[in-house]
Amino acid sequence: MATFKADVLICGAGAAGLSLAIDLARRGVSFLHIEKREGPFHGSRGKGIQPRSQEVFEDLGIIDRLAAIGTAYPVLREYQTDGTFTDTRVIADQGPTPAEPYHTPLMVAQYLTEGVLRERLAELGHVPQFGCELIGFEQDDEGVSVRVVSQGQVRGLRVRYLIGTDGGRSDVRNALNIGFPGKTLGVRAVVADVSLRGLERDLWHSFNKGLMPKMLAICPLAGTDLFQLQAPIPLDGDADLSAKGLSHMIAERTGRDDIVVDSVSWASAYSMNARLAEHYRVGRVFLAGDAAHIHPPTGGQGLNTSVQDAYNLGWKLAAVLKGAPLSLLDTYEEERKPVAAHMLGLSSKLLDAAKQGSMQRGREVQQLDLGYAQSSLALATGARTGLRAGDRAPDAPVRGAAGQVVRLFQLFQGPHWTLIGYEVERDTVVAPRADLHIHIVGEHGDIIDDSGYLRAHYGVDAGDWVLVRPDGYVGAIVSSAHISVLSAYLQRVGLG
Repeated sequence: MATFKADVLICGAGAAGLSLAIDLARRGVSFLHIEKREGPFHGSRGKGIQPRSQEVFEDLGIIDRLAAIGTAYPVLREYQTDGTFTDTRVIADQGPTPAEPYHTPLMVAQYLTEGVLRERLAELGHVPQFGCELIGFEQDDEGVSVRVVSQGQVRGLRVRYLIGTDGGRSDVRNALNIGFPGKTLGVRAVVADVSLRGLERDLWHSFNKGLMPKMLAICPLAGTDLFQLQAPIPLDGDADLSAKGLSHMIAERTGRDDIVVDSVSWASAYSMNARLAEHYRVGRVFLAGDAAHIHPPTGGQGLNTSVQDAYNLGWKLAAVLKGAPLSLLDTYEEERKPVAAHMLGLSSKLLDAAKQGSMQRGREVQQLDLGYAQSSLALATGARTGLRAGDRAPDAPVRGAAGQVVRLFQLFQGPHWTLIGYEVERDTVVAPRADLHIHIVGEHGDIIDDSGYLRAHYGVDAGDWVLVRPDGYVGAIVSSAHISVLSAYLQRVGLG
């Protein structure tokens, strides 16, 4: 039997693979990370980071870096054929609240987001190996034997788990013969990062609203001197993606000759699909990100859903590798596949609206209301109103007993679970254990809820316990009378 080279092999170094690598690195899991491309992706395909993903990136330690290079989405200027225009906000600019500190999508070009993720991963001692391709694998009850090729050399490796984060044409998914049902949506489009003259950089420019064959959108890319161009094109035929070809398209669709593309940094012509993998797991091999789901770009859901796949899977892999029951891994598909199905439906609905010229986006794209209330990991011990097990755990300002102001998200940050007891005696809780941080809220606790936000957002009464998962969702809300049920739950997730 070959010696294990690592616990996990991550195949694919896009946003999903990088997020998973960061999460595993901070948990001390040994892994290898490969990418068959010769270098990092350098396009802007996914440019919106939704509020829920911003919360994830806060936990991973990079939200401030992303905010420094990103910006809120600009005002949309829609030009009419008579030369007039109207300015509207595509996304309602709602202020942050104590429960939801991130309130609007952040625009960051995908290649910049992935650059920040690689930087964070390097700080944790890891870099992806580019130009290294998975060419085959076999699995058994103990692990996965893989073959990779790099610089013309083939080598074999033995790992415990293989994760395919290798995109919509996933080699891992195809090797597993996992079906990828769905449909082609009858829309083909160009997306390109270009340097151009003739348009202001503080506006998102849109032409020919509601006229699908002639629609054109040009948006400045924050943190760069580029614009992203998006436009539907005919289903058949070659697309001229050169600077001259795109300049011609712009002139034809706008009737203006003053908007000129000087250079093209990256461009792609693609057909829109909505597809969902039949399974996210076969034995010791998992799919995440675009390998598990692809969809139209409307609504900015793709990169975000992919990152959150990784965020869900990372802590479960680490827990099982430390001795948690193998059944914990079954909850990955159980929780994430319904989220992707919902996302595909939303993106397709927004595409239909875009065909009619509607670009408005509301709370439905922010992903703050997604959760796992139906999950087998949601421990319910009676009827509740308001916050339930499986819901996203809200933020709230509180005060430490020593006087410092702190947010709940700061208490949650890191790879641990968090157990909050509201007006309880510390000695009534389960014994302290690794990977579980316990906080007592109340007069004699280490946390003081001066503002009352914690009680209001969590709907707790004296004697209640709230268990928050490593990925920021509520695992359980129980009263002190059910503490034995909570103890059994902790055993189930590897905290026994």
